[in-house]
Amino acid sequence: MTKRQVSEDRGPRLDPGTVIRAALELLDEKGLDALSTRAVAGRLDVRMNTVLWHVKTKARMLELMADAVVGEASLDDLPAPWDERVRELARRYRRALLAHRDGATLVVGTHAAEPHTLRFADTLVAALLDSGLDERESAWTAWTIIYLALGLTQEEQAAAHQSPNGRLANAVSKTAHPALHRTLGHLDAESFGERFEFGLSAILARR
Repeated sequence: MTKRQVSEDRGPRLDPGTVIRAALELLDEKGLDALSTRAVAGRLDVRMNTVLWHVKTKARMLELMADAVVGEASLDDLPAPWDERVRELARRYRRALLAHRDGATLVVGTHAAEPHTLRFADTLVAALLDSGLDERESAWTAWTIIYLALGLTQEEQAAAHQSPNGRLANAVSKTAHPALHRTLGHLDAESFGERFEFGLSAILARR
């Protein structure tokens, strides 16, 4: 590579924020499986080395993308009571995941100790500490809420790209699986929002 090419790749045309925004646009259009540093470079009409100069690796790019998604969960104007604050934070987190195609899968696949992610986690844990939980209970309850949001949202986003085929209903037998058969109408439901609120209430009910 010539000195001129190096200069172009390191030039002021791009910054990490621009790369991450382009990567998120590509994610929304084509999904996580289609995402690569090469694809992002193509979208920006630059060399792949230019993208790598700003984000180093694909794994690092995904971490920054995940942090940007979490950053869309606003921490402004939260309710004062701790329980309402926790619920609102959880709802905003879920909405941020849902705002991007494969958003939950993206965040699940990273361990981003980045500014937005840390601020969100700190705010959630602080609300739980305000409830009177000790440090371990607050930390683990926060994890439980995050896992609920990630898991349910991942299922919801996957379902959006699949044709319902009644696979569960066809597999469950009244004689072999009596309990599942009895509750089948609820197990196979797509009421993701209601299921999220139910799970959130169950987690907080112990307080």
